[in-house]
Amino acid sequence: MNRIPLVQRVDFLKEISKGKKVLHLGCTNWPYTKEAIESGTHLHFDLLNIASELWGCDADQDGIDYLTGKGMKNLFRADLEKLDEVKIEEKFDVIIAGEMIEHLSNPGLFLQGIKCFMSEETNLVITTVNAYCGMRFFYYGLRGRGGQLEPVHPDHVYYFSYSTLNHLIERENFKATNFLFYDLGKEHRPHGRFYMNWLNDLCVLFSRQLADGIIIECKLA
Repeated sequence: MNRIPLVQRVDFLKEISKGKKVLHLGCTNWPYTKEAIESGTHLHFDLLNIASELWGCDADQDGIDYLTGKGMKNLFRADLEKLDEVKIEEKFDVIIAGEMIEHLSNPGLFLQGIKCFMSEETNLVITTVNAYCGMRFFYYGLRGRGGQLEPVHPDHVYYFSYSTLNHLIERENFKATNFLFYDLGKEHRPHGRFYMNWLNDLCVLFSRQLADGIIIECKLA
C-alpha cells in the first residue's frame, strides 16, 4: 500500500486552484478576516490571484460585507446545509470546503446540496481536523484537567478520520480520488506555543497519520 502524502494545506489548495474556476466555501474567515488579510494568510485573497474565476459562499454577512468593501466580487451569503437555496447557476472546476465540515450540524445535507454546483469533472476538496492528531492527544493527556479542557475549537461538533470521511462521502454518492494528511500550517507556527509545534513535529516524524489534518478530493460517483 502506498504511503499517504503529507502536505501543507494552503500550498496544496493554491496548487489545485491554478487556472481553475473555483467556488470557495467558508470564504470570509470571519471574525478574523481583517487580521488574516493584514498578515497575508487569507486564503480567498490568495486564490484571487491564482484562479481563473473565483466565487465564494459564507454564512457571515459581516465577513461578506468586509470582503465586498475590499473589492471582492461573486460573494454570496449561504447556509451550507441549504445550498440549493443559493442563487448561483454555475458549475465549477474546483470546490474548496476548507475547515468547515466539522462545524456543520448535518454534513450529509451539505454534500447533497453541493452537487448542484458540480459536473462530472468537478473536484470537491474537503479539508478538516484529523481525529487522530497526535499533538492534540498529548496536550489533552497532559493538560486536559481530567477531561474538561480539550484543545478544540468551540464551534466544532465533529472529528473526522480517513475511514469516517470516506464512509460519509460514499453514503452521499461521491467517490474519493485522493487522500492526504496536512501538516501544522506554516501560517500557524509563528503564533503557536513552541512546545505544541515541537510535539507536532515529533508525532509526524513518528507517523504521518498523527498529523494536524486530513484532505480528501472527490467527484460525483
